[in-house]
Amino acid sequence: MGRTNPTYRDALRAIEERWAEFRRALRRRDQPRFDRLFEYARDHADASGLLNHQNPLLPALLSIDLEQEARLDDHEERLSELEQRLSETGGEQQQSPAEGTTGGVE
Repeated sequence: MGRTNPTYRDALRAIEERWAEFRRALRRRDQPRFDRLFEYARDHADASGLLNHQNPLLPALLSIDLEQEARLDDHEERLSELEQRLSETGGEQQQSPAEGTTGGVE
């Protein structure tokens, strides 16, 4: 009787296969990054499948954007923590040399 629509995961796999030649043409250092983008899309396949969008590339791109936003948030948080630690230790280091000087001419 009637055929079922392919799942979102099937559609995503087909997109990845269509981009296979592009991936092969990338430099070796960029190929794992390319693969990671599709991992991000697969990580959100459940939500994307519920959307049932006519163009499965759009939910994939939004999924990639979501994951990259999460990575940016993580990096910003780590950077803030490092800056805070640096300012705490930097203040101590700036005081130490001043304490050691006599302030006069020897």
